[in-house]
Amino acid sequence: MTVPTANLADTLVVSSIGFKTFKIKIQDFLDQQNKTIILKENVTDLEDVVILKPSEYVKLALKNLKNTTVKSTHQLKILYRRASVENHKPRFVVEQYIDVIDRGPSSNQGDIYITESRKSADYRFVHKKQHQHPVQLMAYQNPVRKGLRIENYIWKKTGDTFYENEDMVILEGTLKKYPKNWLRLYIGIDTYGVYKIETSTRDAIYIYKKNKDGKLYLSYHNRDWKGTSNINNNLQARLGLRDNKVPVAYRNEAYVQQIETDRKKFKIRKNFIIGKDLGDIEIPYHPDFWENTSLPPDTKFYKKIKDELKSIYGIPLETQYKLVNKK
Repeated sequence: MTVPTANLADTLVVSSIGFKTFKIKIQDFLDQQNKTIILKENVTDLEDVVILKPSEYVKLALKNLKNTTVKSTHQLKILYRRASVENHKPRFVVEQYIDVIDRGPSSNQGDIYITESRKSADYRFVHKKQHQHPVQLMAYQNPVRKGLRIENYIWKKTGDTFYENEDMVILEGTLKKYPKNWLRLYIGIDTYGVYKIETSTRDAIYIYKKNKDGKLYLSYHNRDWKGTSNINNNLQARLGLRDNKVPVAYRNEAYVQQIETDRKKFKIRKNFIIGKDLGDIEIPYHPDFWENTSLPPDTKFYKKIKDELKSIYGIPLETQYKLVNKK
């Protein structure tokens, strides 16, 4: 190798994948008696990569539930919405701000205090009732919260994603006895926290986020219960139905806007009694509260409710709230 005098101050670099790069000034290399270059192997210590079966991820997620979530008794401030649907169209909406006592991932919701409430015009003809607050069903019907039997499902990985600064694996479980029923879990691969739950039962979604201590708590939820109710012959003819059963449903949506873990700051008085339908509860209407409160952006789920309710008589939901509710 011929090197011009002008390049003697340059650096000779020899590199190869898997070896440490060798660097030396050309003049220094030429001055060496032994001009053999030996590259040293580049050994890099990597963290262990753990590859788990889908069911093992779920098992670890359930096992660590009390470590990854807010497990102590806490208070949730929730904006709750429920639409009563008859013959595939929303006909009555109740919107409430509620304070709820939550005793952790292995129990149901506690006392409920309704702080503010408003209702739409009531266009129902069936008037199907619920005899408990739907926020209680939100907790009771959560498949992870009520105890999930992993062995009853066939699990498979369906994808990866990233949320709350953690990589997640998406796992789908299909019930062995009822293949049409499925459950999808979004699990963090570092903490095994459950960040999102999707289930075919009532088309429900649960989304979680971290509090200031890095513990997960429910942030958003929606679900859609469907059923049927019997109607008389006159109503059947009026609605143009083929039989005396009309489709009914409840569309529910919950925004958790605040969490309080300091029991000294809990502000709750129980004012909801089981046995009464949400639409039959009389809470004083305060228009100033609703006008001055920063409501969350309308979701696609809620926009559909508003648009379909408006289409009955062309009256926007906000106008119905003002006309129907009494101070």
